[in-house]
Amino acid sequence: MYLSELQNKDIISVKTGINLGRIVDAEVDSTGKVISLVAENKKLFRKVLKNSEISFTFADITKIGTDCILVNK
Repeated sequence: MYLSELQNKDIISVKTGINLGRIVDAEVDSTGKVISLVAENKKLFRKVLKNSEISFTFADITKIGTDCILVNK
């Protein structure tokens, strides 16, 4: 699966059920291994009021579906 395919899916928290946004970036080490993915909420007010980015690893991902990615955050 490509990063561009993951970027089209909403990130949903399994613990709270909240839509955390969509993937906007990936952190990669010097060997090319993906360390973590960064999601950003698209809501304007969250961006203004506080840092709207959340980082999670592949270990945090519970399920990748056709429309969304479930994370344990």
